[in-house]
Amino acid sequence: MPPYRRVGDIPRKRHTLHRVDGKVAAEELMGEEGFSAASSLLYHRHSPSALHSIESIEAPEPAFTANSPLQPYHLRTGDLGPGASHDPVLGRRYLLGNDQVAMAFAAASESSPLYRNATGDELVYVHSGELVLESVFGRMAVHEGDYVVVPSSTTHQWLLQGPAELLIFEARGHVDLPRKYLTERGQLLEGAPFSERDLRGPDGDPLVDEGEDVPVLVRTRNGLSRHVHANHPFDVVGWDGCNYPFALSIHDFEPIVGRVHQPPPVHQTFTGPGIVICSFVPRLYDFDPNAVKVPYHHSNVDSDEVLFYSGGDFMSRAGSGIGKGSISLHPSGFVHGPQPGSRERSEDKDRTEELAVMMDTFKPLGLTDAARSVSDPTYPWSWARRA
Repeated sequence: MPPYRRVGDIPRKRHTLHRVDGKVAAEELMGEEGFSAASSLLYHRHSPSALHSIESIEAPEPAFTANSPLQPYHLRTGDLGPGASHDPVLGRRYLLGNDQVAMAFAAASESSPLYRNATGDELVYVHSGELVLESVFGRMAVHEGDYVVVPSSTTHQWLLQGPAELLIFEARGHVDLPRKYLTERGQLLEGAPFSERDLRGPDGDPLVDEGEDVPVLVRTRNGLSRHVHANHPFDVVGWDGCNYPFALSIHDFEPIVGRVHQPPPVHQTFTGPGIVICSFVPRLYDFDPNAVKVPYHHSNVDSDEVLFYSGGDFMSRAGSGIGKGSISLHPSGFVHGPQPGSRERSEDKDRTEELAVMMDTFKPLGLTDAARSVSDPTYPWSWARRA
């Protein structure tokens, strides 16, 4: 969880009367795992429970079908058509998923409605563009290369500054920093690939928006609903705690290098139920004179491996058609490694310039029809080609 923060106007003691402009503020304790894990305490001008209407929203849920017969995939996100909407919420094109995570891509050109995902945390990677995340916790500007963690049930909206492309991981649980990077008391270790200085939270001032009859889309495992709130949910005058949206730039991830090639866990950035997220950033190649610089053939026997290629030169995938915006899926049961000629081309190189996001899952991933529609049918045979 991110570090403790205190924002706006809050009383000295928790759960005591807090008067704002002569009226007692309404507390909202937003806590995880039955209030036994991270939490934040927010103070609203009005009751956050006051609703004027509730209605069901007809929206198709993503249908993931088994990767059968088993094969590797190359998905071209640039070939995806428009979604049901052009915003970062309703415009998501779901591609891969199982009962622990759903992965989607959104090419957005307009801001989103107010939204609250009650199925779990969302991890959003900004592939391109500039946006502002507004939430009950305040305002946070994000841009290309940022990871953004939005805690479960956080009322928020995405405001676009122009066209943006987002890779979204919808977890069925909470996205955390890897425990191996933390001290016993939760501080990031000196040897971790990023520090608290690299984590950004919302601005220091609450939004305190006013308004009546404000619609909010709410996602549960049963689908979408629309709650019309009597007052704007962004009427928070102050809050404190450790449960709030935060951002980490992939450019602030400090790569770990070695004399010979290091295994993928050194790139881990986030963890969640049944998933790990890793960052591949420009780094020096392995410096032993005989080192195999590109990833050797490997079989991740317990995981499906997904790579989103965000930018740079993808040395190990050269010759396979992989480019910026590509997604590769290498499932458990398939031995994968460098494309023909990649190892030879890397021998006189001293660094890699790739920028990529990896997700490993510990349950098999299914694919949507949208994913299959943008897959490269020649990719499974690309290792058999001559260099």
